[in-house]
Amino acid sequence: MNMMQVVRVLAVGGAACLLHALSAVTQLRADEQGPATARPLTLQRIFSSDEFQSVKRRLRWTASGQGYQSLETATQHKNSYDLVEYDAESNQRRVVVSAEDLIPDGRQKPLVVRDYTWSADGRRLLIFTNTRRVWREHTRGDYWVFDRQQKTLRQLGANNKPARLMFAKFSPQGDRAAYVYKNDLYVEHLDSGQITQLTHRTSNDLINGTSDWVYEEEFRLRDGFRWSGDGCHIAYWQFDTSGMREFTLINNTADIYPRLTKFKYPKVGETNPACRIGVVPAAGGMTRWMQIPGDAREHYLPRMDWIGARAELLVQQFNRLQNTVCLFVVDAGSGNPRCVHTETDEAWIDLQGTVEWIENGREFVWLSERSGWRQIERISAADGRSRPVTATGYDVISIVHVDADGGWVYYLASPQHPAQRYLFRARLDGSRSERITPGDQPGTHSYQIAPGSGWALHRYSRFGTAPVTDMVRLPDHDSKRVVLPNTRLKKALRAIESPRVEFFQTEISTGVRLDGWLMIPQQTVPGKKYPLLIYVYGEPAGQTVLDRWQGTRYLWHSLLTQQGYFIMSIDNRGTPAPKGRAWRKSVYRQIGILAAADQAAALKQVLSARAELDAERVGIWGWSGGGSMTLNAMFRYPELYHLGIAIAPVSNQLLYDTIYQERYMGLPKDNVAGYRDGSPIHHARQLKGDLLLIHGTGDDNVHYQSVESLVNRLITANKPFSMMAYPNRTHSIREGHNTTRHLYETMYRFLSSHLPPGPR
Repeated sequence: MNMMQVVRVLAVGGAACLLHALSAVTQLRADEQGPATARPLTLQRIFSSDEFQSVKRRLRWTASGQGYQSLETATQHKNSYDLVEYDAESNQRRVVVSAEDLIPDGRQKPLVVRDYTWSADGRRLLIFTNTRRVWREHTRGDYWVFDRQQKTLRQLGANNKPARLMFAKFSPQGDRAAYVYKNDLYVEHLDSGQITQLTHRTSNDLINGTSDWVYEEEFRLRDGFRWSGDGCHIAYWQFDTSGMREFTLINNTADIYPRLTKFKYPKVGETNPACRIGVVPAAGGMTRWMQIPGDAREHYLPRMDWIGARAELLVQQFNRLQNTVCLFVVDAGSGNPRCVHTETDEAWIDLQGTVEWIENGREFVWLSERSGWRQIERISAADGRSRPVTATGYDVISIVHVDADGGWVYYLASPQHPAQRYLFRARLDGSRSERITPGDQPGTHSYQIAPGSGWALHRYSRFGTAPVTDMVRLPDHDSKRVVLPNTRLKKALRAIESPRVEFFQTEISTGVRLDGWLMIPQQTVPGKKYPLLIYVYGEPAGQTVLDRWQGTRYLWHSLLTQQGYFIMSIDNRGTPAPKGRAWRKSVYRQIGILAAADQAAALKQVLSARAELDAERVGIWGWSGGGSMTLNAMFRYPELYHLGIAIAPVSNQLLYDTIYQERYMGLPKDNVAGYRDGSPIHHARQLKGDLLLIHGTGDDNVHYQSVESLVNRLITANKPFSMMAYPNRTHSIREGHNTTRHLYETMYRFLSSHLPPGPR
């Protein structure tokens, strides 16, 4: 069977699954609805109780791939954990490290483990505890080393001041640990306690071993150094933020005078940090800088790692427009680079994760859209020659696992239903592909595949159903047992009145079909019309139309259906659905323009097809990019949308950061019309409906400045609106007691007052 035949088989099987999925989702909701006496959902139940809490436990495979480990609540100590290991075949359980082992001398309580790693020989355990948020994540805290042989526990760091270290990692030999302290790199010998400082900042503008704000936010680069395979050197990123402009956050409630937080933030068209990569001896000494060509402020270096045990690095470099990526193999001793692969796109190229090597480091596995579809390729490091592994005609969503010894690559795809995710595998020689996820399991599947590729932890959910994790044997997907059944959440969901759900497609122009879902109240009156609330995101960073568990957002929407609202979401062109390169890149240089037009066209189609929807009661809401889309909908199509709730929106694209906005819009000086027309602030004068703006004043991502600028424009246009500011809350607006519930209470009151629920 050739590759085109494989694609046809996938397509036929996928179509059958698609039809099954649509009918099954609707039927599932009817089957799982609670009894007539079920208590209605309330905001208190959703946001101020643990009634609908999903089981979340980080599971990790052992190095052998024959078992997995997890942190489980200790019976003898409250809020403490035992580290437990399970055998994949037999499910035999044993405690590897108990909470009792993690009580430091002079203390009575065990360390509260947030994260952990093992040394390669399994002798030592590195524990991350007492953590603090640094912008998005908890990346600063205390690190302790537990020695299993000596039964000793000691803290890393010379002064043991609390929550000061970042990204501690064992050396490959397990005898040392490296970490970042005050933006410099250190190595500590675990036996002697000797500490060596590897980098020495000469200015507060320099950052070693971690990243600046914009790389962390947009490239997810936080941990900024890598041990060499022989443990003799460390490669690290250095950022020079001099010349960058600062943004200031104002905290008015911490004291009787404002407290200011200043940080370097590059808005579109402004100066970027200069980034370079250095290699320093782990015993201390001079850094050798890698000679990557190009202006360090006009290029990005978002990924870097050692190539196996070789004294070479693989570095990914993007130009500022992010439409060209170069992969350099760099000699760590001389710093000399050799470009082994270059790829360009008329729009942008998506950043990839860790590159997987095959053929003993002679080739690597890569995702490319050059054919018009996201394909897996294998690329020679010697001459850059590429060979396809998967066929065209469908998208690979992501690479899950490379089994170099067995000659397979495992990946997620969904050839026929962009709202779903299934596991496939392909021969690395490109000879064939096959689906691993059973055909009778529509929905969304994710996998943690064990070393050796014989087992996988499989997480599965559908829209409105609780996620379940089971242990499966590969490649036959034989389920051995349920690992995380989520029994409590399942029971809670069965006790509520769940809405009916329909997934659908609507054709807005010839050949352009948008995917959507519709949540329908269980009880409707024939011949009556009901209000419609649209949940939107619509930007290239994410999809909303996914057949998977949606968490508290699903419960919030379910509460609204119980009140008599229909809830809908649609993915416009430009969202990262597996529908081909042309679909995703169609919005280039017109963010906020094409997407808003697609959303409006789809709404018109749905309103004309569904007589039960009230065209005079249509609302829309979204967060971040969805907040921006809400504003564009309200301002550009005021005849369609009568209410909008915009949370943390970008009102003017010139106010957002370089890496994200320039990736999709180009430089502002080269796309003046696009930046203007795509920014909702320039259409605010057209507002007719009821608008609620919500923003956190401590938002370091989309600054409060954005909503203040819009407020000024609305005032100038004499437009009435409502507004809620949350003091010192970030982009997530979740800090502080009761914040999340208060936010949704605010939304609920506004919605019910201005877009009354129920039949009419």
